[in-house]
Amino acid sequence: MAWRGGRIYATSRFNGDILTYPCKKILAASVVCLCFCLLFPSSAEAGLYTASDQIVLLSRENVESVLVNSTAAIVVEFYASWCGHCIAFSPVYKSLARDIKEWKPAVELAAIDCAAEANRKVCTGFSIRGYPTLKFFHAYSKAESTGESFKGFPRDVRGLRHKIIEQLETHGEPWPPACPPLESTSQAEINSFFETNNVQHLALIFEESKSFIGREVTLDLLQFENIAVRRVLSNEEDLVTKLGVTEFPSCYLYYPGGNFTQLKVANEARTFYTFALQRLPGVVRSGKPPLDNTHLVTNNTEEPWRPFNRSRVYMADLESTLHYSLRVELASQTQIKGEVLIALKKYISVLAKYFPGRPVVMNLLQSINSWLQNQTANEISYVAFKEKLDNSSQAPDTALPEGVRWVGCQGSKPHFRRYPCGVWTLFHVLTVQAKKAGGSDAKEVLSSMRGYIHHFFGCRPCAEHFENMAQESLAEVTTLSTAVLWLWSRHNRVNNRLAGDLSEDPNFPKIQWPSPEICPACHTVKDNGEHRWNHEQVLSFLLSHFSSNNILSDYLEDESQVLAKQRAKHASMQIALEAQRRVERKTREALDSLTPPPSQPTVPEEEEEEEEEEEEEETVTDEEEEGAEGAAAAVEMVGKPTPWAKTEMEVSRGRRQANRKPSIVGMRMRNLQEDIVDLDSFVNQHYKAKALRVAASSRVKQRTLQRKEEQDPRPLFGLGMELDAGLGMVGLQRMEPDVRQQRKRLQKRELAGQYFGEEAELSHRGRWMSMLNIGFSRVDISLCVILYFLSSMCLLAMYLFFKNRLRLRRAKVALP
Repeated sequence: MAWRGGRIYATSRFNGDILTYPCKKILAASVVCLCFCLLFPSSAEAGLYTASDQIVLLSRENVESVLVNSTAAIVVEFYASWCGHCIAFSPVYKSLARDIKEWKPAVELAAIDCAAEANRKVCTGFSIRGYPTLKFFHAYSKAESTGESFKGFPRDVRGLRHKIIEQLETHGEPWPPACPPLESTSQAEINSFFETNNVQHLALIFEESKSFIGREVTLDLLQFENIAVRRVLSNEEDLVTKLGVTEFPSCYLYYPGGNFTQLKVANEARTFYTFALQRLPGVVRSGKPPLDNTHLVTNNTEEPWRPFNRSRVYMADLESTLHYSLRVELASQTQIKGEVLIALKKYISVLAKYFPGRPVVMNLLQSINSWLQNQTANEISYVAFKEKLDNSSQAPDTALPEGVRWVGCQGSKPHFRRYPCGVWTLFHVLTVQAKKAGGSDAKEVLSSMRGYIHHFFGCRPCAEHFENMAQESLAEVTTLSTAVLWLWSRHNRVNNRLAGDLSEDPNFPKIQWPSPEICPACHTVKDNGEHRWNHEQVLSFLLSHFSSNNILSDYLEDESQVLAKQRAKHASMQIALEAQRRVERKTREALDSLTPPPSQPTVPEEEEEEEEEEEEEETVTDEEEEGAEGAAAAVEMVGKPTPWAKTEMEVSRGRRQANRKPSIVGMRMRNLQEDIVDLDSFVNQHYKAKALRVAASSRVKQRTLQRKEEQDPRPLFGLGMELDAGLGMVGLQRMEPDVRQQRKRLQKRELAGQYFGEEAELSHRGRWMSMLNIGFSRVDISLCVILYFLSSMCLLAMYLFFKNRLRLRRAKVALP
């Protein structure tokens, strides 16, 4: 670093070589730089400029494509992010970019951070020795060009603007194609102007030779069609005399045929000329359609056009903004937690305190705010928030109208203005209401706006730009008045950045608001003719424009209608909820009917099973081995266990399940037919399955259904249905004791025969046995054999009787 002429110049480092200058007071300079680095740590880390500053950010990758053979003249700042003077100059350079934004594409501003390791070779290649350094690159510069340095350049926007104009005029051929002529005109050119130019308006700015107003206004109108601006010097006597010009500067509109009229402005200055000329009839931005307000009264958008007063604020816009904010943008986050929840609480708190809404809306905002502040958890769901927003508890006189109804924020097309306009209007109103209410925290509203835009606002580049502005200067806000002015100035900065963008509504251009037409006292000029805002008048205008007294209730839906709609919506939701519950209940019942319930025997069955358990405990005798042998024999005869063999309790449950009629929503079930099952055959199958289970266990025990004292040791035989494989004869088999008592007990139970997959599970022999066994028991077979034998005997007796009778009758007929 060096001290020269009262200024500190930073040393630069290139390729390891340190270039030093004669220096004094190095310690003081180091302290200044250190303080700036501590105050602006983010700038030191990421550079002094961002994309939202309307400055082209150069790097090693794009520097050649931007500077070489460009059709526009380019001014480049070479700076170091750690340099204190660079940090101090950066706001001036940003203001310059905003001031000459309309000069694009004739002039562009760029910047490169030479402190970044990747950019050091680039800065070395352009012979940069100190920071900050400004260089001017003419249009169509060659690759070997290092630009022309601005030596001793001024540190104010006006001086830099004039310096750029002087450099533009040094252009030889080729002239930047987008740049209009900046030299003064003459009477001869004006006489033939409309023969060679197809424009609707010609503006002549009369000024002194050292004045820059004519050239500045010419560049300000560069992006507009149907108008041309020419500079006329005061020594051009023919034109001065013809138009009767007496004051310099002054502006006249010249038309074909020699007609002319003076442009009426509040102050003869660049800003007032530019604003007035840009709003002449037929003057539009290049690429934009001409202004046509006649179609706005028709249904150009999806809603009819609503005439409104531009000098008033409409409650319909504010309520529409709340609806979209709380019901649309917040809904994108299903779970709200951490910093997002804190931002939401601040946002709702500010709305509950300062929103000048109707009683029903204020009741809802206060209810939501109270609920949010009482939430101790670090996370809430949007569903829970939505229930409070929709007033699900049906608190009286509490509602927020649904849907949007834009009035002052409506655009000429559906994608213009609307919600972004509503957000700006809402927070302007909140800052003004906080000022009038005498809030204790100057940054309360702005902090809530910053948190909301950062976490919830859908346009993420917009949120990033707003965050950059907040980081840059929000700390300067110390009073409620400065909070109102800070938001206004940042709104104008955004308007400047978006002017001419695709999002700009041609019928509502982005201007520096309020315009001289709305608030003439807000605009003044400095001694040098430069425009200046009168902040006292601007504050007074804002406090009046966004006050609750200036808010109109036109186009609002009546409170009674809002409450009636809310009640109807709540009732319909309740009906839908009940219907859903009913469907779910029927579905559960249908599923339960199709799913077998757990084994729960009825009271008689429980008693029967208790008796069986008691008998089984008493019947453990020496005959268990015989029972095991019998079970093994049964397994050999049957082959393998049948899957359809069930216990008595399972069969009973299956019968109850079969008799139940399932009910399924939307289906009509056919009446179930009653199955008739022979209980004796079922008993037979039941005891077969029981024998198979006993045989499969590791220790087989034969259990009887009789107590010891009731057992008859004598062997009992009955007719069985097992067929001999070779002869197919019906044989005798050992029967269980006391069959009569067993059948009596089994007849008390509700049994249903359900056989599943019988043919697939039985062996060839088992299938024939199953076919003969169906519907018959041992007793039935015995009775059938006896009856068959008796009937055969009876038929035989009848046969013999009639045969003898016939023989006797024949003998009698043969006698003479």
